[in-house]
Amino acid sequence: MIKRFLFFLVSVLSISCLQKKNNFLDQVVAIERDRVLTKVDTLIDLEPITISQDTAVRSAGTVHDFYSEGDYWWPDPQNPEGPYIRRDGLTNPDNFTAHRESMLRFSQIVGALGSAYQITGDIAFAKAIQPHLHAWFVHPQTRMNPSLNYGQAIKGKTTGRGIGIIDTVHLVEVALSIERIQNSGVLTQSELSTIKNWFAHYVEWLTTSTFGQEERDNGNNHSVTWALQVTAFARVAGDQDQLQKMRNFYKQTLLPQQMAADGSFPEETSRTKPYGYSIFNLDAMTALAQLLSTKDQNLFDHQTDQGLSLSNGMEFLYPFLKDKSSWPYDPDVMYWENWPVAQPSLLFSSYHYQEEKYMDLWKTLDRDFSMVEVVRNMPVKHYTLWFDDL
Repeated sequence: MIKRFLFFLVSVLSISCLQKKNNFLDQVVAIERDRVLTKVDTLIDLEPITISQDTAVRSAGTVHDFYSEGDYWWPDPQNPEGPYIRRDGLTNPDNFTAHRESMLRFSQIVGALGSAYQITGDIAFAKAIQPHLHAWFVHPQTRMNPSLNYGQAIKGKTTGRGIGIIDTVHLVEVALSIERIQNSGVLTQSELSTIKNWFAHYVEWLTTSTFGQEERDNGNNHSVTWALQVTAFARVAGDQDQLQKMRNFYKQTLLPQQMAADGSFPEETSRTKPYGYSIFNLDAMTALAQLLSTKDQNLFDHQTDQGLSLSNGMEFLYPFLKDKSSWPYDPDVMYWENWPVAQPSLLFSSYHYQEEKYMDLWKTLDRDFSMVEVVRNMPVKHYTLWFDDL
């Protein structure tokens, strides 16, 4: 009799929890619908632009290789023609950024169209994605190579670095959009197979190359965004083994090695932009957990032996997202005034912990941010894409 009652109680609680989550998702769709549909009106007819259309004269790679330059590296006043020197937190506006801009544009277009298709089911939005995917991943003259050997180069020092891998975090929402439209019929089987193979090759490069392993072991937000990319791209490629490796990596490495007992991230708070970096890392870590969590393995519920969890991280940061003036560390040396916006950590935490205060704050923050530095540091820009249950 007791067992039957307990089973009944668990069933009632499970149904109640499911209903709350469904109501939550309905609310997210209602909030996002007008913004997304307004946005795609300006994007649906745009032609693809890939990295092949901008030549990087300092790149050691080919026209198909993504190239960027380290943000915080500047000409040496004592030796203007010599190797660049580092000025942490201060972005050099003269560095080559065209490939980043093309990738951001690609991500914004495909992410918005993918979200619009997910919300409405209108096949026109899915069809509009196809030429962009074809240009970036299929067409031999315009496609990007599935590697990142020339990211965040430094003049006079190196032709590329592992930390450049963070630049392709904006392909994550492209990958999620592919998941949303792959059964729509707008991609031929040949195209879909080629695209999935592209992501499979990039996952292999990310996990086996020297640069990829360096980024994995970086120890701060770079390691988290590396795992986020491997996860999103492995989902497209159908690599379940890699997804389980990422769950283990989160549990055994990322969470215990990066979070302090108070829920902060010491590797981020020690930087010259501690506020922005702390926000970025929690966003990326909750986004990673969102993509990796299953009914049987919910990473939002996972705790380390020391009691660390994503709940700790959200509870630490929440007061400072609500009131930035209470931030206990130094203000960021750049872009201090631009944060926070509608941080996805609030949305994901509200969904999994059923904490209304997180959702209430998220709804008050800007979802139409356009400042370049904010866009670059927001791996989540189209929120509905991140929910498989929609």
